[in-house]
Amino acid sequence: MNLRAVLFDVDFTLAKPGPELMPEGYVSCGERHGLSLEAVRYEAARDAALIDLKRHPELDHDEEIWVAFTERIVVGMGGTEPVSHDVAVELTSRWQLHENFELYEDVMPVLDELREAGLKIGLVSNSARDVRDFARHHALAIDAGISSFHHGKTKPHGSIFKAVLDLLQVAPADAAMVGDTFEDDIAGALALGMRAVLVDRLGLHEDYQPRIDDLYALPAVLGLPTL
Repeated sequence: MNLRAVLFDVDFTLAKPGPELMPEGYVSCGERHGLSLEAVRYEAARDAALIDLKRHPELDHDEEIWVAFTERIVVGMGGTEPVSHDVAVELTSRWQLHENFELYEDVMPVLDELREAGLKIGLVSNSARDVRDFARHHALAIDAGISSFHHGKTKPHGSIFKAVLDLLQVAPADAAMVGDTFEDDIAGALALGMRAVLVDRLGLHEDYQPRIDDLYALPAVLGLPTL
């Protein structure tokens, strides 16, 4: 394979949410709106909300889907309607702020290694953030990036991957996608004819290959010489 470019998902692949997007952030946000939320109920509430999460039938970017998803978490943590909706709107807006995310420690060294190998780097994200601004904020050297908010379609729709590849001037067969979500990142990329590598930081998908626990293993999986 003539690998020329690597596309990356952003959330939970390159970056993790900071405190403002975690249970303590929900609790403090709820307090400002007069709700007493229980942080210990966050995980169960999020798991329950994921079961009911429905993507847009045409894979259009729809921010209201995420507001509704967040509101279900708020209610699951002890919130009550209609105030829970106001809390959810505020919490959802926090995902647009670059400073609310922290890069994983493996991101910078691995992206540097890929660049030294002559590969182009692209970002493709199902988010309302401008991923190019996100890259600048976190000092990530990328060649192209598109979010679903600006493109209009969400992963796994093939057009969002193709849009980034067109900016890079690279064919799908010469590119690899790296992400943490099988349905969005892996299946979407494979359907377009790309290679795909699953980043499974939590060890939830041991049945899929190629699968890596962190980005340090990526260069070897892509067949790059070990530095």
